Amino acid sequence: MNIIKISGFALAAIVGMSLQACSSSENAVQSTRSSTINNPLSLAQIYKEKDFKAERSSYFTWLDDGTGYTVLEQREVDKNNNKDQDTADEEHGVKGNDIVFYNADGTGRKVLVNYEKLIPEGQKEPLTVESYQWSKDGKWLMLFSNGEQVWRSRSRGDFWLLNLDNNRLYQLGGEQPEPKKLMFAKFSPDSSKIAYVRDNNIYMQAVGSNVVSALTSDGSATLVNGNFDWVYEEEFGIADGFRWSPDNQSIAYWQLDTRDVKYFTMINNTDELYPTLKEFPYPKAGETNSAVRVGVVSLADKKTRWAALEGDNRDRYIPRISWAGTGESLMIQDLNRPQNHNKLWLFDWQKQQLTKILEDKDDAFIEWFYKANWSKDGTFFIWHSERDGWRHLYRVSRDGKTITDLTPGEYDIIDMLALNEDKNVMYFTASPNDPNQRYLYRTSLDGSSKPVRVTPAEFAGSNSYYMSKDTSWAMHTYSKFGTPPTKEIIKVSDHSNVKTLVENNQLKEKLAKQSLPRHEFFKVNAQDGTELDGYIMFPNNMDNSKKYPIVFYVYGEPWGSTVQDRFEGDSYLYKSYLTQQGFIVASVDNRGTRAPKGRDWRKSIYKKIGSITVQDQVDALDAMAKRWDVIDTDRVGVWGHSGGGSSTLNLLFRHGDKYKVGIASAPVPDIRLYDTIYQERYAGNPNIDPESYDNTSPITFAKNLTGKLLLIHGTGDDNVHYQGSERLIDELVKHNKQFEFFSYPNRSHSLREGKGTTLHYHTMMAEFFEKHLLKK
Repeated sequence: MNIIKISGFALAAIVGMSLQACSSSENAVQSTRSSTINNPLSLAQIYKEKDFKAERSSYFTWLDDGTGYTVLEQREVDKNNNKDQDTADEEHGVKGNDIVFYNADGTGRKVLVNYEKLIPEGQKEPLTVESYQWSKDGKWLMLFSNGEQVWRSRSRGDFWLLNLDNNRLYQLGGEQPEPKKLMFAKFSPDSSKIAYVRDNNIYMQAVGSNVVSALTSDGSATLVNGNFDWVYEEEFGIADGFRWSPDNQSIAYWQLDTRDVKYFTMINNTDELYPTLKEFPYPKAGETNSAVRVGVVSLADKKTRWAALEGDNRDRYIPRISWAGTGESLMIQDLNRPQNHNKLWLFDWQKQQLTKILEDKDDAFIEWFYKANWSKDGTFFIWHSERDGWRHLYRVSRDGKTITDLTPGEYDIIDMLALNEDKNVMYFTASPNDPNQRYLYRTSLDGSSKPVRVTPAEFAGSNSYYMSKDTSWAMHTYSKFGTPPTKEIIKVSDHSNVKTLVENNQLKEKLAKQSLPRHEFFKVNAQDGTELDGYIMFPNNMDNSKKYPIVFYVYGEPWGSTVQDRFEGDSYLYKSYLTQQGFIVASVDNRGTRAPKGRDWRKSIYKKIGSITVQDQVDALDAMAKRWDVIDTDRVGVWGHSGGGSSTLNLLFRHGDKYKVGIASAPVPDIRLYDTIYQERYAGNPNIDPESYDNTSPITFAKNLTGKLLLIHGTGDDNVHYQGSERLIDELVKHNKQFEFFSYPNRSHSLREGKGTTLHYHTMMAEFFEKHLLKK
């Protein structure tokens, strides 16, 4: 769940008031406080002119053998004669991408594929390459182009194959392929075949041939093979629904039957003369899920063998599958509907036998599902678990009987990055001493040594790594709060820089000229002693003898964390802008947020989101006011998006004595309206435990509103439905609670679509806070 914006309410006058509020310019906001600021920020700079846009590295991928990497490098292409242009000419030129090889140390530049080879026959312009992959034998290049959005990812489009020996380029999909039809095309491990999804069926095509074979044929609008419905992609983070076997002989895949799932309907009032409808299966909390099962289709006979798991397939989830080292058996994670019991099965698909080898249980819930990382011979696998109260990595034998903790200690691992069996080493990220930071660690695969930090002390902050498969090299990204990222190629053994890719010097120079806030990371305690982390941003020109209004940015739910020592891009600049207008800005991670602070921290909010979570926010405010007497406790505001919008509503409705002004963007006012997987994981099933939903839904407490509320929602939000805000409006009207409201027509959950949307949204929020919190 995530962002949105605001304006006025008085039923008949709601639209007029909203438009009037939004018609005021950003200059009106800026004029009140920035007159004493040298070189003040403007929202137009941030969201329209993009003056503070960070550099990005080119599309980058390591070669499987670890010898080097390839990147996309743009050249200007003349449409008429396909010759390089010395100068960019947007009227006559088009961007063309060369694929360029570098040695792992950044030397030895060589153009492997120039843009001329990526111009299909009969066309003048090269393909726009969104991603690419090499065959393992090094003879073929597969390119993805012309992508379109499916749920959250651009996963449907055109796939092309380039023969690197004869430069023949052809489109996958048969003799006369239809555009924008294929999904998830992948080489077989031996590079001889490619499989992909089309119209909810799985197909196979030999490399170099236009002959297409169907591996499934029962796919339809309601029966989905090798793909997923909305809720699986959103809540389990998986879009690609099939896996080649290591021996090239079969493909394992998910099948979802959505026939019993109720459809949600959205209305588009803006694109055509008459409204159009968009419908899709969306299981709300307590409703029927898609039935899910996993099978393995043999390439030899095109028949699927199904794993016969016991129970109702509509009341289970299969969040991950993985081949158990070889092509003999498939590991299936079989999760119950309450999501507190995960069974691991080995499925011998040829014998159609299931063997349970491991179970994970929790009194509350299990989340963050990872595939098992198997050894090459299938004798063991690496497994994530919180079984000792912390998220650790375990080495588990094939039969599940021998379990070794490879990352012991009272800390969480954050991500498992890579392993190398030949070197007996595994790499992961963690930060045992500071949950707001991220560092690289290594440990042995056999448990013979303790984890060792690899990231040097000079990189205090947030570090991420994209490692080569042999774990010798990595692309290292580093940033801090207020400091833009740098990217470099490092030699992992000593973390030495072998090539700098991105420095962001120009952005750093621009920021150095701005009157940016002073910030601090801090810790405070909730009433019961639980330690809470936060950051606070003070105006650069603050007068310590005066009191200042404070606005909190909040999320507060399990799917995110706001307090991290990393560069936040435009979000950081927006908060800096607010400090220039005269606000103190802060954020606090209440318990339950996605911080590496142990199982008890995360699971303590089970069936208590909206109550214990917002009480932590209140406790933090009280403690902060005692620490910093510049905080004016009579002028406290809060804003948040998605789950943060819900937290904002709960703070206003439950703690109106503390929080005077709130902006709730795309909130979930009634959690019964959100999807099964997310909401039942944290709140239980509303059919069994309705009190949990009553006690945590903001709408239950809407009658208590006393402060100033701005409610914002996009009518085209397929994630957190506009329906929820309409229900909340009805409840507020019933109790004669005055508030302001703004809807963005046909915008999705991110509220980014449409020219001018992001500038309008942030201007509206800034004006709302200034109007109600700044003294004139």
